[in-house]
Amino acid sequence: MTIKVGDKAPDFTAINEDNESITLSELINKKVVLIFYPFDFSGICQGELCEIRDNYNSWIENGAVVFGISRDSRHAHTAFKKQESFPFSLLADTKGEVAKKYGAWNEELAAAERMTIVINESGEITYLIHNGIPDARDHSGVLDAIIN
Repeated sequence: MTIKVGDKAPDFTAINEDNESITLSELINKKVVLIFYPFDFSGICQGELCEIRDNYNSWIENGAVVFGISRDSRHAHTAFKKQESFPFSLLADTKGEVAKKYGAWNEELAAAERMTIVINESGEITYLIHNGIPDARDHSGVLDAIIN
């Protein structure tokens, strides 16, 4: 499946690092940022998520709820979040079901590619970056997408 700006964001439910069930459709009337990434504790992923951590306040001050999503287990997410002091939740997509709905799943590598999506209060995708696994993203446009 390929998604694009203007599409309705596919609904999903996933478990976070605290074993809480998160359902996208229950976040209606909120801006949501989804950050798909391949693996916890890997170099590029760590760098990208630390950059987001360092800019996180500007995102949440403008009303965003932020989730990182990878195929790692909630247990790995707990350790990764603690190590890096991430203020946002990490969702376990162990079989790639959420990544597949968004067109971010790389079947050959059994991991999510790098995709960042901003969803508005109506559930519509307003911003999307999609890079391959080896290519780091530039998140500089995310704040503008959240504000607008």
